[in-house]
Amino acid sequence: MEIRQLSTFIRVAQFKSFSKAAESLGYSQSAVTVQIHQLEEELHTRLFDRMGKRIALTDPGAQFLEHAYEVLNEVNKARLSVSDAGELRGRLHIGTIESLCFFKLPAVLRMYWEKHPQVVIRVTIGEPEHLIEQMERGELDMIYILDEPQYNNDWRKLMEQREKVVFVASASLGEELRGIPDLKVEQLLDKPFYLTERDANYRRVLDRFLASRETILTPFLECSDTSFIIKMLEINRGISFLPWYAVEQSVRQGKLSLLNVTNLHVSLYRQIFSHKEKWHTREMNEFVRLVEEINH
Repeated sequence: MEIRQLSTFIRVAQFKSFSKAAESLGYSQSAVTVQIHQLEEELHTRLFDRMGKRIALTDPGAQFLEHAYEVLNEVNKARLSVSDAGELRGRLHIGTIESLCFFKLPAVLRMYWEKHPQVVIRVTIGEPEHLIEQMERGELDMIYILDEPQYNNDWRKLMEQREKVVFVASASLGEELRGIPDLKVEQLLDKPFYLTERDANYRRVLDRFLASRETILTPFLECSDTSFIIKMLEINRGISFLPWYAVEQSVRQGKLSLLNVTNLHVSLYRQIFSHKEKWHTREMNEFVRLVEEINH
């Protein structure tokens, strides 16, 4: 039994597909099939049921999967124990959301490259739900998201930091609204709103609040690109609801106005996760360390 056979077995179990596992590993499908067949012969049991193009773990296969994860984790620990003093030179695949990628990651990745130029980093952008699915399939080493606190027995939470989500307005409109005492969300709804699309987590928080008041908001613009929304606000008259880290610079430069809305206060959390069965590499640890260092 070889380590690569265990890795292949785990990847087939994650994807429930020989072809997808082969593609992710850079093997031919026939090579994956041979490795699984060799494992089954050595173990004297069938690990997968084949039903046409569909496959599923057998009961012995599911039991063996748990042990395979344990073996590979121990192998990884052994590798790390003898390489701790060496320079980082592996690969790191991070999944994150658009706003964090644009406003938070550049400083982290600049420092990462300055310290560890041999590491190859890949970034995938998506919504939290899709990134979580990719992490659970083993396609991502870790995910960096902004959301309400998330917990799952199959994940490791590596970091959690609070972030405010705020109402901002174009500078001229902000001046007008600043004179209103005890400003409420309802007093903003007749103004043009520039919002993220409905699947963005902070947009969902706003929609839930409005639904609880039996109020409907029809934005002038919906866009998945936070930086584009900010640019539109800077040159047009309107309002948005965005993470403070995304608008802080524009507010401090006077290009946008922070609105003191008194009946809706929202905080979400920047969180970093990996799957509990994922090998926890030094490259992953260093990314978490740098994120925490830059944001303190």
